[in-house]
Amino acid sequence: MSTSTTPPAEQIKEAVNETVDKTANFDWMWLLGAPLRIAFIIVGAVILNLVARKIIRKFAGKIADGSNAAENRRRQRSNETPRINGSDAIAKARRAQRAQTVGSMLSSIATIIIATLAVMMVLTELDFNLGPLLASAGIAGVAIGFGAQELVKDYLSGFFLVVEDQYGIGDTVDLGEAVGTVEEVGLRTTKVRGIDGTLWHVRNGEIMRVGNQSQGWARAVMDIAVPYDSDPNVLNGIIEDAVAELRADPALTTSILEDPEILGVQDLTGEAMTIRAFIKTKPNEQWAVARAFRGTVKRLMDEQGIRIPLAQQTIVRAQPVETTASASDFGTTGTLPSRQQAAGSPADTGRTATATAERGDEEHEDIADDPLPARANQESTATKDPSYGITQQSSRRDPSDS
Repeated sequence: MSTSTTPPAEQIKEAVNETVDKTANFDWMWLLGAPLRIAFIIVGAVILNLVARKIIRKFAGKIADGSNAAENRRRQRSNETPRINGSDAIAKARRAQRAQTVGSMLSSIATIIIATLAVMMVLTELDFNLGPLLASAGIAGVAIGFGAQELVKDYLSGFFLVVEDQYGIGDTVDLGEAVGTVEEVGLRTTKVRGIDGTLWHVRNGEIMRVGNQSQGWARAVMDIAVPYDSDPNVLNGIIEDAVAELRADPALTTSILEDPEILGVQDLTGEAMTIRAFIKTKPNEQWAVARAFRGTVKRLMDEQGIRIPLAQQTIVRAQPVETTASASDFGTTGTLPSRQQAAGSPADTGRTATATAERGDEEHEDIADDPLPARANQESTATKDPSYGITQQSSRRDPSDS
């Protein structure tokens, strides 16, 4: 037999009465105080966050649409050829990526700010003293602010780089020290791959200027060196024929946006004159067009018999002058071959010096009286013996002067 576990009716009645009494005696006004206000704070923070995200999404969408509309107005003002062959699709993808980046970043910032304010308000409702906490946070904020100035600068610069669409992934840019193709754009750094394969990590706060060669359109600048006797009309025809051949090339037919602009003679040098021409191309296509254009112009110039001038240099070499002479060519004195021959009495030395002086005077008189410039080429050699400090001179003269 099983015993019943059901409490007696009196116990049930007492429990119910006790619960009713507690409920009746409960201070319901407490719920209308801090808990209700905390609930309102939380709900309000959630609603405010949702509204902020919706506004940010609309703002990000306007950034993309505004860039597209501004670009269309710029094209109309400048009569620019519209993009073709998928360029608009690439531009739309870039705008969508930019809008998504800006929207996600602003949404995160809004969420952090709203959550921080909500937590502070909840702590205030719970009678938590925020004074010491705010003071500590202020001191820490000042210290972090001094230490993280460059970091904040990098993030702010990266934000405006993305918002203003100064460059994007795949663009060829010049950032000063780093020149190459953009591989990654972040809020703090930008990665650029150089032409030699070097990967540059550039902090956005250090970017003072940006040269973007991939936005809108590009231009191939062509300088063609030709001989001075070339006919400019023939050269203009060669340039136009070269561009016509490039337009017929399936690989380059969509790269050239307009007819070439021939500026004429750009420079004159000692070897040639330089003709300059511009070719307007799609972004990042100017180098391929320039290479193909040079090859075509070279072939057409060869067909017309126009040779590219070469740098010429004339070298003038002076003929060596014969300086040796026989003993019969010397006068009274001659070059002493050795120390023993140079040694002598003081009288001999004096006579030698006197003879040398007289001989030199006669030499100068002959040269001055001779009207022919060739007589000025007569040579005088001197040999100095370091032991005696005496200079012996010998003059080679024409035998007819004797």
